[in-house]
Amino acid sequence: MVIDEIRPDEYERAAELWEASVRATHDFVTEADLDVFRPLVRASFGEIAQLAGLREDGRLIGFIGVQDGNVEMLFLDPAYRGRGGGSLLLRHAVTHFAATSVDVNEQNPQALGFYEHHGFKVVSRTTHDSSGKPYPILHLAR
Repeated sequence: MVIDEIRPDEYERAAELWEASVRATHDFVTEADLDVFRPLVRASFGEIAQLAGLREDGRLIGFIGVQDGNVEMLFLDPAYRGRGGGSLLLRHAVTHFAATSVDVNEQNPQALGFYEHHGFKVVSRTTHDSSGKPYPILHLAR
């Protein structure tokens, strides 16, 4: 697995990875929520300051996006979970993008455990996500 840039012509593939990953790990998200988030995620790829993709045999299998030191997105093809790709992406973000914080849905204990394993700790909590949905968010920092 290698990490490099994501090209604009790969944003659709990244959006597919986002949705597949969310469906595999965010069982609390409704279809209606996905319909709301899908265009927002697609639009965000061109706006994230630091974006890197994870590839295997040249195929995009995951990505990470960092803005102002905060991990805004880390998503991986569900078929590749548990193989170290997420850890590679997070180490890249910490080392190359100076990532020091991340927000995690409280209902996603796998993600919380992943970030805690990598030295992040919960520093605060909000009752709603950034779009106002009643999904509690844990704010973590290193």
